[in-house]
Amino acid sequence: MSVENKVVIITGASSGIGEATAKLLARNGAAVVLGARREERLQEISQNIIDNGGKAAYRVTDVTDPEDLKKLVALAKEKFGSIDVIYNNAGIMPTSPISALKVNEWNAMIDVNLKGVLNGVAAVMPDFTSQKHGQIITTSSVAGLKSFIGSGVYGATKFAVKNLMEVIRMESAQEHTNIRTATVYPAAINTELLQHITDKNSKQGMSKLYQSVGITPDAIARVVNFAIDQPEDVNINEFTVYPTKQG
Repeated sequence: MSVENKVVIITGASSGIGEATAKLLARNGAAVVLGARREERLQEISQNIIDNGGKAAYRVTDVTDPEDLKKLVALAKEKFGSIDVIYNNAGIMPTSPISALKVNEWNAMIDVNLKGVLNGVAAVMPDFTSQKHGQIITTSSVAGLKSFIGSGVYGATKFAVKNLMEVIRMESAQEHTNIRTATVYPAAINTELLQHITDKNSKQGMSKLYQSVGITPDAIARVVNFAIDQPEDVNINEFTVYPTKQG
């Protein structure tokens, strides 16, 4: 099995990593089903893919709403007949020191970065277990591998995703459902994530880092394409992606 002819759901698809991944997979023959909150962007990206000979559909999706993810899966099956992959890519990163007590932002990160992934998993799991194949790919972060000042809660959500994905892989092997997993740990990738930061000092520090070493989202798109493109009996389940210049 290769990327060609696979049906791939992508959340957080209206910009950045999600957009780049959708366009690359579509160029390589996948049918992509895009979910995000901004309909205008989804429509534009989908039309671009279709105009270039690809297959795409979209639905406005809030990953914090389990029903939205179920409807996105239903759209994939309605338009393309099945579902092979979900890429849980939606995420937010309003970093700040714990002492700043930005509790609303903590809860938003938990809702999007962790519960949003769980909602995606729950939406595809019935199909994946019944058909005995499927792939769950999730964007974590290097903050899900090691601790960074200012990223206490953000990192906590990303550490949780690391554990979740590994347990899904282990349980699938035990249950013989053949569900592959891949967790991606990006470092400084130039996306819209910095726009979520409201803490002045955190934003200044992160902006300086990203301006200095940040690379394009295409780097992650290529990794996702590689993970999907592996034979069904091969599961390369973790990818850490740094800019070469980032220490």
